Amino acid sequence: MNLFINDIPVLILPPGQQPEQGHYNHEIDAATEPVTKAKLINHVWVSNAGVLDMDLILDLINSKVPMSLLSLSVTVNDYDALKDYLKKKFKVVKAAGGLVRKKDKVLMIYRMKKWDLPKGKKESGEKSKETAVREVEEECNVEVKLGRKICTTWHTYTMNKSSMIKKTRWYVMELTDDSRSRPSVEEDIEELRWMTQKEVYHALENSYKSIRFVFEEYYRKDKVKS
Repeated sequence: MNLFINDIPVLILPPGQQPEQGHYNHEIDAATEPVTKAKLINHVWVSNAGVLDMDLILDLINSKVPMSLLSLSVTVNDYDALKDYLKKKFKVVKAAGGLVRKKDKVLMIYRMKKWDLPKGKKESGEKSKETAVREVEEECNVEVKLGRKICTTWHTYTMNKSSMIKKTRWYVMELTDDSRSRPSVEEDIEELRWMTQKEVYHALENSYKSIRFVFEEYYRKDKVKS
């Protein structure tokens, strides 16, 4: 599970799995030592974590006090129990979005002073693929053809004092018509821009970690495919 809390990437791993070498600086074994904010520095792997450990970790990361944590990997003892815990702690909102290609360029949107990808919430009775296409076409006023799935991201936020977790499925799309393209101001989108891979790299400096992850997965799978 690729979870983003306060824009910090948190990779949740099932029992027996660990992050790749080079993806963490040090390990905290939750079975033998407490997880504290002082230990959450740079890139951390927490092993042998239970639901109570995860609850503590969420509280630490959600704190308004700035922290030095860049990324976190957590290997849990019971993956199903963790999913049940998250469903009880948060209201789950399902969404979908797309990475639209036009030859060697991809479409990014500028919204809320950040570069982003078009996405939105599922409507009743919709499949994720249908949601992704509808949201892209509504937000950017373009026509697209659906391609393969890239990944799924989860991120937490607060709305009306309620704890929410948004599950977003991301898909590759091919542009079929952008003759009427324009940003949907109703969705607070200020600009649409077709970007090369180099331009995307610079745009991600003013984006969200979850969007960076989507691009990393897209380019990784595209490289493997080729």
